[in-house]
Amino acid sequence: MQKPTILFFLLATLTFRAFSQPAKKTAGQEPKGEKTVFQTSNPWKPVTDVRADVAIVYSVKDHHRRSSMTFEERVQSWRDKGYKAHFMTGIAWGEYQDYFTGGWDGKWHLDEGQVTQKGDTLWHGRLVPYLVPSENFIAYMKEKIIKRVIDAGIDAIYLEEPEFWARAGYSEAFKKEWKAYYGFDWRPQHESPENTYLSNKLKYHLYYRALNECFTFAKEYGKSKGMDVRCYVPTHSLVNYSQWMIVSPEASLASLPCVDGYIAQVWTGTSREPNFFNGKRKERVFETAFLEYGSMESMTAPTGRKMFFLTDPIEDWPRDWADYKRNYQATFTAQLLYPMIADYEVMPWPDRIYEGYYRTSANSDKKEQIPRFYSTQMQVMINTLNHMPLSENKVSGSQGIGVLMSNSLMFQRFPTHNGYEDPQLANFYGQALPLLKRGVPVKTIHIENVSFPQTWKDVKILVMSYSNMKPMEEASHGYMAEWVKNGGTLVYAGRDDDPFQTVQEWWNTNGNSFNAPSEHLFKQLGLKVPFSAGEYTYGKGKVVIVRNDPKEFVLTENNDIEFVSTIRKLYESKSGKLEFKNHFALTRGPYEIISVVDENADQAPYTIKGRLIDLFDPEIPVLAEKQVKPGEQAFLFNIGKVKNPKTPQVLAAASRVYDEKVTKSSYSFVAKSPLNTNNVMRVLLPGKALKIEVTDAAGHVVEAKTSWDETSKTHFLGFENNPDGVHVKLSW
Repeated sequence: MQKPTILFFLLATLTFRAFSQPAKKTAGQEPKGEKTVFQTSNPWKPVTDVRADVAIVYSVKDHHRRSSMTFEERVQSWRDKGYKAHFMTGIAWGEYQDYFTGGWDGKWHLDEGQVTQKGDTLWHGRLVPYLVPSENFIAYMKEKIIKRVIDAGIDAIYLEEPEFWARAGYSEAFKKEWKAYYGFDWRPQHESPENTYLSNKLKYHLYYRALNECFTFAKEYGKSKGMDVRCYVPTHSLVNYSQWMIVSPEASLASLPCVDGYIAQVWTGTSREPNFFNGKRKERVFETAFLEYGSMESMTAPTGRKMFFLTDPIEDWPRDWADYKRNYQATFTAQLLYPMIADYEVMPWPDRIYEGYYRTSANSDKKEQIPRFYSTQMQVMINTLNHMPLSENKVSGSQGIGVLMSNSLMFQRFPTHNGYEDPQLANFYGQALPLLKRGVPVKTIHIENVSFPQTWKDVKILVMSYSNMKPMEEASHGYMAEWVKNGGTLVYAGRDDDPFQTVQEWWNTNGNSFNAPSEHLFKQLGLKVPFSAGEYTYGKGKVVIVRNDPKEFVLTENNDIEFVSTIRKLYESKSGKLEFKNHFALTRGPYEIISVVDENADQAPYTIKGRLIDLFDPEIPVLAEKQVKPGEQAFLFNIGKVKNPKTPQVLAAASRVYDEKVTKSSYSFVAKSPLNTNNVMRVLLPGKALKIEVTDAAGHVVEAKTSWDETSKTHFLGFENNPDGVHVKLSW
């Protein structure tokens, strides 16, 4: 049987709905008061009352973990404390024992796990395998999970982590899906690059189908009950899934009518994955997080879907509290440097954060619960997210340089073929880190979105390579060529000799006979064989071909100099000076966000002056100056940028403030935050308070530390938190 002329004709109806203009969202207007969320599998507890807007209740399983409650009771426990309640579960794994063991349809389904070449089933935890999401499993999700949560009044559903491991693809269930999808018998992915590509595209399709069908059903079932159900996908970034060798639908979901948005699951655990720069393999948490958040933002910006950014004060892997704090600051800073995202998952799993035991230091086996200084700092940070504004400001540095990405980054990672290696996703980082490490705020651009005019907004130079990905649709090259013709500059870096260049695809079938997909692009750009290295003109724009794979720029020390010089020359020929520096800074309302990178020729600290509250310090001191050293970050509240400085207000706090009342001579409010944590507050007043009253919900006096800072006109307050509320009244 002749091979299909593969496959993006098969995937076209799925993956490239993005090539139509963004549809108006079919869902209703998003309710107010859903700016901050967190996820938990447990009912409300005073020690985890983190005071975000929404509690996303995880799993429908009754008597879940240490709770004796049903799912509905867990949901109600959060509603009773003033939270909106949403629902989350895994789509690739979850507590679906009844499905696997016959409780659903009387049949065992353990054969639907993801299986490696060795015959090993990949398990998530100890209870359930990663799934090959069959139509039968999708039916189970609809009937047993989605119906139940909507019947419980849930109007927002999150199906997280649609993950198919690249090393899997050998189970009987997968072989059946292969035959149904391609029309010919399964082929082992390890035997050829083409088989690998086919296998990974099928994995991609299976979770696309699962989410599309589950979410479409959720919306339809919700409508039958008079509800507008919103559907979100919490997912790792394309950067991380590619590096971790996992396949997931990613960007293609952003144009589905049934998908309302995403949670960008970026945290220490993903961002500390090592990468190469200047010949060194090491963790670069801030830089990796910056690129991860960027890839999530650019995935949805053209399609108008909502995006929550996630950070985690700890991570899945057990480490010490100092490690958690340092890396939390790095990822938290990275997320804030995207000023057009202002919705956040403030933390996952508050139970493990507040109640878990972790090492007190890297060299000690002694374990303790979260130190008070760290829980205080964390609560100050997450409470700023309730007020974090959108901003038209740009992060400091030369704007307009983008790096092209594609979902097919996930298709070439495992197994490798013909000796071609791409260690730690070096072909991607080789395009981005040489610039990012020199203080250039590189953005990422998804080839799936090139049909949208919004994608190209402010892009001056596009850096790209097909060494580690392939274009999934011929039409994308037309949009890219049009952008160059209208004045854009395209830099293509690649030898085009990786084994995936010759898989049977659109560029070498159905009348096309290109040796590599780049040749089709170059022809669209008016170039002629042999497409040699050099600079060319097309319309008002330029094309530069660099015959090196981008990994070469970072795997060897000082091997990025010529690449960076080329970018600088191109940028400065049209757009003014390309600024190299060692920091990134952004102002969002009263907030100052700063990161200083290391591995930079400039080792000077970044200095900012003013009346500044240090939000990474649990004492929230007021500083006249802050210096940020290489490898460090800072998060500051600039008192000089308060909008209404004569109005009494809480500027920073390790609690959430409610019921504010202002009179001519007093300011009062209620502060709420988890039990067993310290509150610190800095309150702006017209003058020093002559009377300070701090009482609990029953009216009993609460012991409080207080001090007055005349230069900033702020009162400092410190007292024990209480989820029932601490009442504060300041009179002058």
